[in-house]
Amino acid sequence: MLDPRLLRSDPDQLQQGLAKRGISLDLASLQSLDEKRRHWQQEMERLQSERNAQAKKIGKAKAAGEDVAPLLAAVSDLGDRLDAAKASAAEAQDAFQDTWLGLPNIPQSDVPAGENESENVEIRRWGTPKTFDFDVEDHVTLGERDARHGMAMDFAAATKLTGSRFVVMRGQMARLHRALIQFMLDEHTLQHGYEEVYVPYMVNDDSLMGTGQLPKFSEDLFKLEGEKPYYLIPTAEVPVTNLLRGEIVAAEQLPIQYACHTPCFRSEAGSHGRDTRGMIRQHQFEKVELVQFVHPKKSDEALVSLTQHAENILQKLELPYRVMQLCGGDMGASAARTIDLEVWLPSQECYREISSCSNFEDYQARRMQARWRNPETGKPELLHTLNGSGLAIGRTLVALLENGQQADGRVVLPEVLRPYLGGQIEL
Repeated sequence: MLDPRLLRSDPDQLQQGLAKRGISLDLASLQSLDEKRRHWQQEMERLQSERNAQAKKIGKAKAAGEDVAPLLAAVSDLGDRLDAAKASAAEAQDAFQDTWLGLPNIPQSDVPAGENESENVEIRRWGTPKTFDFDVEDHVTLGERDARHGMAMDFAAATKLTGSRFVVMRGQMARLHRALIQFMLDEHTLQHGYEEVYVPYMVNDDSLMGTGQLPKFSEDLFKLEGEKPYYLIPTAEVPVTNLLRGEIVAAEQLPIQYACHTPCFRSEAGSHGRDTRGMIRQHQFEKVELVQFVHPKKSDEALVSLTQHAENILQKLELPYRVMQLCGGDMGASAARTIDLEVWLPSQECYREISSCSNFEDYQARRMQARWRNPETGKPELLHTLNGSGLAIGRTLVALLENGQQADGRVVLPEVLRPYLGGQIEL
């Protein structure tokens, strides 16, 4: 969450920063909530101080053998007034906190303003989209040709088992999916210096609160029924980032870099009718996620390196892509800056997102109280957190099928994957 002191120290920065996201902040209402919260906090502290002073006074009078009845009468309602002040303070704090926690991060100063993806800014491109001398087919048509080439992407079976926006993969398709996961993990751990972690696929409210999915985006989550309020993870970012929730790490431990493969579960609320065909937008999909915890002064350069780590995967897979700077209105709520990688899909003749790399600065760390100890002051300070997909497995699979397709229906695989497939060069 944002630093609450910003509301009093620089309300214009707060208002103007959120305007980049297309949010019109009711500053007067928010300031009123803050004033009420501080008023009742101060009143509660005043009454507590008064109670302590009166208790000492009564104790001294008793010790001196004096009549304490007048003193007791004077404070007879102090307990009730204190209880009332505590209740009002708690109510005012909850009202402010509910509103404050719902505010997104402030975009960095050079992030372009804008409402949606149409106002994102292209930074660069890598690779040249292939020109085909035959009619290009999409990944669904290619993947369902199990009778001809042994590929098996079965959406009908998944619908029978569960419902729409799921897939069953068999044979070579399942093996290719697994090979991509292994390849990405090896690259990030052996070449880029990340530590691989394995985490639960269910998390509690505190974890989702820490990374910013709660309370505002509960409709995007799958909540499990039962005694404990568990949620299926929407991304490995949630459990991995929360590994440092409530922790204080030494300066020499930084940067901390984790790579993690998990399934991800999203309700896709509000996306009805979008990408309903195939594997582009599903309720369950796989990702290899990259998470970094860094010194606050190094998070900008860390975002550059994290993005390069994700780009390296696309380059080794020989997939054309472009790099996009997201505008304020298209960024996730917790991000201060986001760089998207978009891979070329021949069937759609456009680039589609395959990785979002974000610098959250101290927004998540403040919610989680994830800190490092400054050796110069000896005091704990908030870390900066970053994350990005390295990459989304399903969309990578889609891109490989479509970019590697041949006129006779075969799919040629990039050389870097062949050792993970027993030397196989095509599907």
